[in-house]
Amino acid sequence: MRAGKAALTMMIGSLLFLTGCEEFPKKGDAKWALFKTTNPHPAVLYETADEFKFSEELHDYVLKMPEIYDAAIIVGKERVLVAYKVKQMKRFKMKKIEKELKKKLEKKYKDRKFTVSSDFKIFLEAVELNEELKDKDYSRKKARKQFKKIIKLEQEKT
Repeated sequence: MRAGKAALTMMIGSLLFLTGCEEFPKKGDAKWALFKTTNPHPAVLYETADEFKFSEELHDYVLKMPEIYDAAIIVGKERVLVAYKVKQMKRFKMKKIEKELKKKLEKKYKDRKFTVSSDFKIFLEAVELNEELKDKDYSRKKARKQFKKIIKLEQEKT
């Protein structure tokens, strides 16, 4: 009887150990975006070399802010969505950080209009759109429509 309990305990312990060591899936970061740092590659709706260069530079610039630890960026024709996550101890100053970031971005990139958000819903939508854009079969027209929907959602929030 004791041997049976010991074997059962070892089996359950092994099972828990193995499931605890399972890594988060590489594909499907959107599912985990609220729980871990994803730092998705910036998405570009109008693919040109200049837009890719701009998006990379912008991503680096946003992440240099000490309060921000994760950012999802989508670059449209004129409008840019910057959704980000703030470090836990800086959450009390979220509105101030948002205002400061938007001001810095508009000063540095005068030819662009920015939508800046620390809202988790907007961040999650941006990560999901970013993942959709990785699929070659996903229509750019559909992506632009989804981008406009996210921008509208953010504007309604404020």
